[in-house]
Amino acid sequence: MPPVVPPFLIGLIVAPLAKRILKPLVRGVITTSVGVVMEVKKAAHEAGENINDLAAEVAADVMATQIASAEGTAAAGEAAKAGTRGEAEGKIPRTRATTGTGKGQ
Repeated sequence: MPPVVPPFLIGLIVAPLAKRILKPLVRGVITTSVGVVMEVKKAAHEAGENINDLAAEVAADVMATQIASAEGTAAAGEAAKAGTRGEAEGKIPRTRATTGTGKGQ
């Protein structure tokens, strides 16, 4: 019958060997994981900045369009006021403004 070795003796021999082998392995896995997480965080931050920049550019374009249309409307309003003044002074002949399809008006 082979000699029986108590399990605690196996543990006393295997534990230091496992510690020497597993500690560097676990440390490497954790170091790599932290590095990957930092790179992903950096990439997400840059993507967020790019989205914010794009949103700011779009907002600026929309505001520029609104300002341009408001200036065009204001210029048309000023022209209409000038036309009304001219009609009142008798310089510009009165014309009838038509709206719609022109049927039955």
